[in-house]
Amino acid sequence: MSTVSAKLPRVAESPLKDHAKLIPLLVTIAVGLIIWFIPPPEGVAIEAWHLLAIFVATIVGIIIKPLPMGAVAIMGIVMVALTNTLPISDALSGFSNSTIWLIVLAFFISRGFIKTGLGTRISYLFVALLGKKTLGLGYGLIASDLILAPAIPSNTARAGGVVFPILRALAKSYNSEPDDGTARRIGAFLTKTAFQGTIITSAMFLTAMAANPLAAQMAGDMGIEITWGSWALAALVPGLISLIVVPMLIYRLYPPEIKETPGAAKYAREKLAEMGKMGSNEWIMLGVFVLLLVLWIFGKQLSIHATTAALLGLGVLLLFGVLNWTDIRREEGAWDTLIWFSALVMMASFLSTLGLIPWFSDWMGSVVGRSGWLSAFLILSLAYFYSHYLFASNTAHVSAMYAAFLAVAVAVGTPPLLAALVLAFFSNLFSSMTHYGTGPAPVLYGAGYVDTGTWWKLGGLISVVNIVIWLGIGGLWWKILGLW
Repeated sequence: MSTVSAKLPRVAESPLKDHAKLIPLLVTIAVGLIIWFIPPPEGVAIEAWHLLAIFVATIVGIIIKPLPMGAVAIMGIVMVALTNTLPISDALSGFSNSTIWLIVLAFFISRGFIKTGLGTRISYLFVALLGKKTLGLGYGLIASDLILAPAIPSNTARAGGVVFPILRALAKSYNSEPDDGTARRIGAFLTKTAFQGTIITSAMFLTAMAANPLAAQMAGDMGIEITWGSWALAALVPGLISLIVVPMLIYRLYPPEIKETPGAAKYAREKLAEMGKMGSNEWIMLGVFVLLLVLWIFGKQLSIHATTAALLGLGVLLLFGVLNWTDIRREEGAWDTLIWFSALVMMASFLSTLGLIPWFSDWMGSVVGRSGWLSAFLILSLAYFYSHYLFASNTAHVSAMYAAFLAVAVAVGTPPLLAALVLAFFSNLFSSMTHYGTGPAPVLYGAGYVDTGTWWKLGGLISVVNIVIWLGIGGLWWKILGLW
């Protein structure tokens, strides 16, 4: 006798499973409504004030997360269009911005480093060369981050996806674990060094962190042009000095118990041997990387826009099969960045176009500009830097404060390009302080090698060291470059 077995119908998941978190949503809406209904100050157009209300609400939403950042940005665009604050063509104008597409394309290209294994190979190579001592091992991890930084715009991908797995394996090979009292053997030092290193490398290139092009775009809206080459040249000297000094400082203040690590170099050589010779895809990836660096550095002289160069690089990778269209479709970080970046750039641009940013800069300039531009800019820079204790995202901080602080700095007489670059560099360096201030922080802090108190103490001290290096030695370098 046969029986027919029937499958029970699958219970459908609740369609509200991923709905917005109620309390953060209400707070976000309340902030927007309060600003919306406050009468605008004299000299500010009502459209500019309403756009400010939506912009501030969007930033609050990005910080307290009623929805993921991209979804919050979409809601911001919805409100801009729905309230007729801007025409729909203007509300969607951010999606045609070439700076936004530069960072999106850089995300796609960075996938090639990970897919081909070239990024991992570079990291092992530096560990093999410098890893005989623990301090040298730290420098090796940072050197690999520095090489990858121009082409991988996600410092989370660099530190968390390339450097951290190698760091973790090296710590484990020396029996340094986060939860059994052996963290200080080597793991804690490497973790803190790798984190501070990626903060510095993120400040050194326009394409090294997702919010950097946002700062450049905001500066561009004020008539201040920041090219890939001008950013890299200005950051070169203070960046390299920070990369040398900071690991040494960590080594002195938070020393590893193990000082000699000949096994690390041997481990890296073994891994390189396992990987074998570079394959054709790795060579193509390396060639594209070199091509991009050349075009980004000399693009102005060659009349090739940085985004055009990135398009060319991606085209070559697709043409030779290093990447395929599935890789592009699955690069979630790129598409997510396209959404939130477009929304924020659109709102920030029109806040300037509608006159709010110029009004704010004139008002603030009259308040802080009485003591000369140098003193005023120092105060503005430090306020901008240390306000990052209030932020859990570089992007949120740049979106909320960069344009306004830059406008005030220029209004009090600071040389425009100097002000734009210093605030842009600080938009990375201020992430050194906390375990939540930037994407790599939760990854490396979450490994458990460094306790919260130590993370904050070292971060606070290193923030001062970075400021001294970048404003002191960097200031002399920028004088030579003619920035002031």
